[in-house]
Amino acid sequence: MRVAALLPLLTLLAAPVQAQNVAQADTAKAARCAELVALWDRYGARRGEGSTPNLDRAIAGQDCQDGRYDRGIKTLEDMLRRARITVPPG
Repeated sequence: MRVAALLPLLTLLAAPVQAQNVAQADTAKAARCAELVALWDRYGARRGEGSTPNLDRAIAGQDCQDGRYDRGIKTLEDMLRRARITVPPG
């Protein structure tokens, strides 16, 4: 009975830890986005033909700014690979 009474309290105590973990994950993903954007802007923009890479880059950058890190990262990594630019481990 005592354990059942403590579960709501334990849940409340765990919430800040979970929020901190999410914030740290978001910070890491935001940094990854920035790394890939910088890499593309430095090397990939020169190799792109037509407007599609620039549009993809703009959309990926917006995804990262809007907190859709996984989507932005995937797009940027795909763009870099298509341009035959080595994607750093992340």
